Amino acid sequence: MKISNNTPMTAREAGLISCHFCHTLSRQPETLGEKNRLLCPCCHSVLHSRIPSSLSKTTALLLAALFLYIPANLLPVMTVIYQGSGEPDTIISGVIHLLEGGMWPLALIVFVASIIVPILKLVVLFILLISIIRGSSWNPDDRTKLYRVMEFIGRWSMVDVFVIAILVTLVQFGNTASIYPGLGALSFACVVVLTMFAAHTFDPRLIWDNLGSYSGTK
Repeated sequence: MKISNNTPMTAREAGLISCHFCHTLSRQPETLGEKNRLLCPCCHSVLHSRIPSSLSKTTALLLAALFLYIPANLLPVMTVIYQGSGEPDTIISGVIHLLEGGMWPLALIVFVASIIVPILKLVVLFILLISIIRGSSWNPDDRTKLYRVMEFIGRWSMVDVFVIAILVTLVQFGNTASIYPGLGALSFACVVVLTMFAAHTFDPRLIWDNLGSYSGTK
């Protein structure tokens, strides 16, 4: 459905609202129901035409994730004690040691999941936020696809954490080596959780609002 100037009509302009959880499309009533809320007819979740304060929530979460990303890469992630000696390793030094040990597939997994994926999520979300705040109408379809790709690859952010957890479990069964987590691991876990929440609080429908009369930059 389109309006007269060939600009795509949003669901909000058509009087429709989609459930954020089950994606059921409902028509907005003229008056709200009990407790001044509109509930989904299927899952009974509270319906919002746009996620309340989406941009401010996402911005706060991204800034916190960006702040913690620095110690996540500078502080030791773990310390391996082998036959009474060892030294703490950061993410980068761990990748280098894995390469030196000939375990390049594991090194690649850790590098992509710990370095590439978090950076991509932060960069993509910041780009989308800036484009919405500036009222950009540039390629909303491409920006929506970019958000979906970012959300998909973000699911693999914890792969290296699971790999390390498995390695710790296997090593602890032996008597010659021990592995101890560092503050870098905690910081990295916080970065992953914060970016996951940021992707969840970001409302991609705001991308399309810049094409119409509604401005959803709250």
